[in-house]
Amino acid sequence: MGGAAGGTTTAEDHGAGMPGSDFGPPPAQRAGRRLRLPRLRTLLILIIVAMVLGSFAVWALYSSNLLRVERVTVSGTRVLTEEQVRGAAEVPMGVPLASVDTGAVEHRLKTSLRRIASVEAVRDWPNSMGLKVTERTPEALMEKPGDTGKYIEVDVEGVPYATVAKRPKGVPLLVLDVDKSAGSRRFGADRLRLEAVKATVALPEAVRRDTRTVRIGSYDSITMELSGNRTVMWGSSEHGAAKARTLTALMKAEKEAGHFDVSVPSAPAASAS
Repeated sequence: MGGAAGGTTTAEDHGAGMPGSDFGPPPAQRAGRRLRLPRLRTLLILIIVAMVLGSFAVWALYSSNLLRVERVTVSGTRVLTEEQVRGAAEVPMGVPLASVDTGAVEHRLKTSLRRIASVEAVRDWPNSMGLKVTERTPEALMEKPGDTGKYIEVDVEGVPYATVAKRPKGVPLLVLDVDKSAGSRRFGADRLRLEAVKATVALPEAVRRDTRTVRIGSYDSITMELSGNRTVMWGSSEHGAAKARTLTALMKAEKEAGHFDVSVPSAPAASAS
């Protein structure tokens, strides 16, 4: 038949020019597959390497003898000894450095040694623990009740923190002469001590060096006793900077005066006694 002879198309003729035939996928698809396989192998290798390194790091930090505590260093002490700090810190020796609870170490130090104002426990790889200490500085002293000749140091925050047998030079004695008025009963001894220290810290440096005693009778009655039988009526601890400026100017203008009143800095006064 004419149709069989001229119109029949064989499979070979159909597939010769069509994509998806028995000749396989197009070249672009075959190239994409070849690229994906090496990338997958690389990713798997990287994952395995990361797992190995992670396992080694955990072993080195917590199981090996490479990174264990062998010594404890102390810095920043002035009065405390390094042995006192190490003893209070109780850093366990021979344990993995990574396992040391630095927060607990700091808490033990601040609880056991009140002279410490702040401390930072740091890991000093590979085998040391460092303790960076800041000690409190005495801004005033108080006589220790029932123990003549001994003093309690008080810091800038009004915290009594240590007993000393010798009065440090240049640190004034704090005396609470608290009356029984209703105003005074509003404030406890801790608050009044803090107010007195705040007034002391605000004094001009030259006046502060000459201050021997700071007396506080109530919240707004703080008086400084200076060398040479001079006194300064400071009032409350408020407006300390203004009072310091006024006192400096007043002392320059009234060099022969023995009593200075800056409780109201805008209306100062000076007198012979």
